[in-house]
Amino acid sequence: MKTKGTSWKWAWWLLAATVVLRFYFVQELVAAFAFFAIGFVAIAFVIVSLCMLQRGWEAAVERFTHNDDLSTPGLQAGRPAQETP
Repeated sequence: MKTKGTSWKWAWWLLAATVVLRFYFVQELVAAFAFFAIGFVAIAFVIVSLCMLQRGWEAAVERFTHNDDLSTPGLQAGRPAQETP
């Protein structure tokens, strides 16, 4: 009778250890997923920021090169300077 009770005791311990290990692995997987998600969001943020900086730079250069109201002819980018009479 004593060995039968001891067997059930070990079975319950084994079942409890299995459940705890499964929760531990689930926690580890969720934590790993969270770290990867944070990393991918950070990388995407850097890439989008660089793209927006490039587009802003292109818009600024475009606006500067097509501005006909600059104060002196020598400041007009992409055009030869006009000689003053």
